[in-house]
Amino acid sequence: MNKAALPGDLWIASDIHLGAAVPQTARAFYDFLAQARTQAQALILCGDIFDAWIGDDHALRQPPAWLDTALRELRLTAHTIPVWLVQGNRDFLMGDALAQSLGARLIAAPVLLNTDAGPILLAHGDEYCTDDLTYQRFRRIVRTPWIQSVFLALPLPLRRGIADWARSRSRQAQQGKPQRIMDVNADAITQALRTAGCDVLIHGHTHRPAVHTLDMDGRRAQRYVLPDWEYDHAQPSRGGWISISATDGVRLHPWPASA
Repeated sequence: MNKAALPGDLWIASDIHLGAAVPQTARAFYDFLAQARTQAQALILCGDIFDAWIGDDHALRQPPAWLDTALRELRLTAHTIPVWLVQGNRDFLMGDALAQSLGARLIAAPVLLNTDAGPILLAHGDEYCTDDLTYQRFRRIVRTPWIQSVFLALPLPLRRGIADWARSRSRQAQQGKPQRIMDVNADAITQALRTAGCDVLIHGHTHRPAVHTLDMDGRRAQRYVLPDWEYDHAQPSRGGWISISATDGVRLHPWPASA
């Protein structure tokens, strides 16, 4: 399991789903980044930063205007405080080339963080949705290295078409699935915490922000779920992050709509 020592005031956000169709969400997130640059000592973006990612060359080779702005904001943040990137289910093709261009670091999840509030397990969260067998099969396939290599060798327009098709199929599939199988599995969470040897897990993915307390082998454990960001198509709008510090421990914060 990956490990990282991140002392000081650490902020974590995920599931922003940046893209051309969410300009208000992007503005709210950039305001958040500006605040993080002045108040946090490190920032982790825990997956699904982008609504889709079809390869680092898409970003480094004439990005569209919305993406150019996003990269500029992320680069400014990474040049001010350490920024760590975690791959999500939408942007699992983010690679070292992107991280290096931003001045950030890419770290594979799950990762055990050594923080001022103690050891914390961090993951995007989709790996724990083990009741969704169809999704887990798809996840194993698309994360196979040779399949990724074949996809990244395709022309950019073809990659965009495949990504659009996959998102459309995913939306259709979700409409027919019970909500419970798209959430994390309790046994998978317990096993992950046992393997990591800690009592706190932070993840995103499910878009169900909450703090859950669970009994694990006779002791109290906690699961913190990060919120998604949506300021364009939802009422009320939503967004938020988690802070970790020596004084306040782990705290879940909403991001105000007026920010």
